[in-house]
Amino acid sequence: MLKRHARAACTALAAAGLLLAGTGGAIADSAPATPSAATTLRTADAPPELLAAMGRDLGLTPTQAEARLAHEAEAGATAARLRDRLGAAFAGAWVDGADAGTLTVATTRAADTAAIRAAGARAQLVTRTLAALDADRAVLDRAAGPATPVRYVDPRSNTLVVEETEAGAAAALLAATGTDPGRVTVVRTAEAPRPLYDLRGGDAYYMNGSGRCSVGFPVTKGSTHGFATAGHCGRAGTTTSGFNQVAQGSFQASVFPGNDMAWVAANTQWTATPYVKGSGGASTQVTGSVLQPVGASVCRSGSTTGWHCGTIQQHNTSVTYPEGTISGVTRTTVCAEPGDSGGSYISGSQAQGVTSGGSGNCSSGGTTFFQPLNPILSTYGLTLKVSGGDPGPGPGPGEPEPGGTWKAGTVYAAGATVTHGGATYRCLQGHQAQPGWEPPNVPALWQRV
Repeated sequence: MLKRHARAACTALAAAGLLLAGTGGAIADSAPATPSAATTLRTADAPPELLAAMGRDLGLTPTQAEARLAHEAEAGATAARLRDRLGAAFAGAWVDGADAGTLTVATTRAADTAAIRAAGARAQLVTRTLAALDADRAVLDRAAGPATPVRYVDPRSNTLVVEETEAGAAAALLAATGTDPGRVTVVRTAEAPRPLYDLRGGDAYYMNGSGRCSVGFPVTKGSTHGFATAGHCGRAGTTTSGFNQVAQGSFQASVFPGNDMAWVAANTQWTATPYVKGSGGASTQVTGSVLQPVGASVCRSGSTTGWHCGTIQQHNTSVTYPEGTISGVTRTTVCAEPGDSGGSYISGSQAQGVTSGGSGNCSSGGTTFFQPLNPILSTYGLTLKVSGGDPGPGPGPGEPEPGGTWKAGTVYAAGATVTHGGATYRCLQGHQAQPGWEPPNVPALWQRV
């Protein structure tokens, strides 16, 4: 039913588009059917998660979301054909309505309105072409500064919009460039845009603009995003820049020697993601931090040598470096080289730790040690960024919350005990608790006692 509804909308708009293309009002029976834009763009194949997100953010039912996608595809094709036909007189196009069912095309030439309507769109006659307003914007772009951070053409108002963060900034820009204020709408804004970058395990970062290490695992602390890494990479206050040399953040705390742990708080340009850079640069998801046993496979991601795998040899190892002794690290057969420090060790989708040190290289082989992640999370009160969280069944209708001492976000070591729903449980594998991992739901992690 949903797909048929969407296709019906497509067919109507596609027929309108055919008129513009010069096929006239009738198509010969022998002519092959022309695929609609929605069919070509496969809007009926939209995944459920996309439809759900549209429902969440746009207030649409799945039926309405499917119809909107179909309408948008057809509107885009119709607008493109009209833009080509109108040429220099074209002044922009836009869709309206919850289901994007209304396409409006603007023109500066009255004679074009009939063709626009024949194509199934609403016609709007304006005074300025899109090309002219874009030319004005290009002039402003060359002189704009932080106080006028955003400039764009708004086809609905047929004006050039300039956003200003300071009173009078837009007027000064117009005066400096000789732009007619009558062609401009000024909008006051409290925020300036900024670039956004992702934090991903294994990616490079730089300390104080010089040395290089690797992101361990993206984390959050309250509303702050950041990442766990090795303590020997920097001290509290050391500034960092990202793989792209853009300012990133600073070390908030660091321990080395003794342990080899630290975390970096990122600025608002960077967002923690639940991924590690895997084989060939593809992202590998992180779903938890369950420490794996000796003999288990483990893979490491680092900014020098990329993705390499091996096995866990021993836990709770002590290593003496020239700078001093560290304890509680895990020994592995995975190779590493300088610059890989701080990078991610992951077993399956479970975060294990961050690269501390080792010997050998990735040409002849080597031995490496990682600082386990769970102690870093616990020490600094960090929450590992994970994907695919399952909220679990939860209490039934009218049932009280189970209560107890178990709490999501807490790092539990093997042997720790908690209460949940009136029962006592003992932790079997060290991990950071998360929603969906309540003791009754994960017998691999908790045993009732």
